[in-house]
Amino acid sequence: MASEIRNQDLWQDGRLKIDWVRHHMPLLNGLEEEFRQTLPFKGKKVALSVHLEAKTAYLCEVLAAGGAEMYVTGSNPLSTQDDVAAALVHAGLNVFAWYDATPEEYEAHIRRVLEVGPHIIIDDGGDLVNLMHTEYTDLIPNVIGGCEETTTGILRLVQLNKAKSLKFPMMLVNNADCKHLFDNRYGTGQSVWDGINRTTNLIVAGKNVVVAGYGWCGKGVAMRAKGLGAEVIVTEVDPIKAMEAVMDGFKVMKMEQAAKVGDIFVTVTGCDAVIVKEHFMNMKDGAICCNAGHFDCEVDVAGLREIAVEIKPARKNIIGYRLENGKRIYVIAEGRLVNLAAGDGHPAEIMDMSFAIQALSAKYLVENHEKVSREPGQMVNDVPLEIDREVARRKLAYWGCEIDTLTPEQHRYLFGE
Repeated sequence: MASEIRNQDLWQDGRLKIDWVRHHMPLLNGLEEEFRQTLPFKGKKVALSVHLEAKTAYLCEVLAAGGAEMYVTGSNPLSTQDDVAAALVHAGLNVFAWYDATPEEYEAHIRRVLEVGPHIIIDDGGDLVNLMHTEYTDLIPNVIGGCEETTTGILRLVQLNKAKSLKFPMMLVNNADCKHLFDNRYGTGQSVWDGINRTTNLIVAGKNVVVAGYGWCGKGVAMRAKGLGAEVIVTEVDPIKAMEAVMDGFKVMKMEQAAKVGDIFVTVTGCDAVIVKEHFMNMKDGAICCNAGHFDCEVDVAGLREIAVEIKPARKNIIGYRLENGKRIYVIAEGRLVNLAAGDGHPAEIMDMSFAIQALSAKYLVENHEKVSREPGQMVNDVPLEIDREVARRKLAYWGCEIDTLTPEQHRYLFGE
């Protein structure tokens, strides 16, 4: 099957990017060597839909080192890096993706990686799993299972599972401690501001930053905004998370109120229609909006277009919308994931942990497929605690950190035996 990418001649630039992150991902380095020896994925086809940049590319190469036949696509049209895609093809992997794909092209690429009849699915947001269940049901018996990277994707899986419609086991990678406690908080926290700062070239200190959503991703975004000198306002629908934001030192208010005072708005909710027409109309002149949730529906860009009297580029990756009241509202990266559509995503050291969880979860599925439940309504699985702990132990060892262990007496005191 021939790969479908934009420009194969870009492969050398992509290889430099992949080699750079390889030097900063020691957990995957170790797994690459182990997999090369043990070949846990020999004879297995792996379909992967994750943001196609250098760190994802290295994960693909690690799985390929373990014998996997890789079929790779992106999970967002604006996060695919064409040079990285070219480097993977040059290395012998099958890739179907390019930057700024149309919705039709994006879906066609998703189809290409499913048509091969994968044994393992690695998903970011649930697009592969959804299409497999709607249009490729005849291939479901081939699927051993899959791994989901994101909160949004897990929400979709849980709904499918609850309806007893999920037809193969899925590992909830995002729920692993070594994923969400670090990737979601520290990874999102840093990469969102990397994307905003490089795209706007504006100072954050002294501005009012509105963070919509105070889950682990929102906590990270708010923490970094505070560190950059911003006055942080949090909007929430969960009273417990709102109370937590107050105790963390942030103001909490409704979006209706926050819209009037915010300078920069970041949505991190995983929900729909978080910032809508009435909010735009109440914003300051020059307010900047962006999204760090998986889908581009949190900032209602379509609604903003409807009320704008003038729309034009303000800067690369920023569109300005002039409203009837004369104010201009700016949207970064069309409301898509700002840390990837306007940046390089999470730092390599963070994704080292997340992708180690991914790789080991996929290995677990292959080695334990007869034990993992395939009963309707019982198809979602947490990552085994031992995998979580193994990733943590390896990371601590790389950092040169040692920790204590319980004595037999302490173990009996805590657990009774």
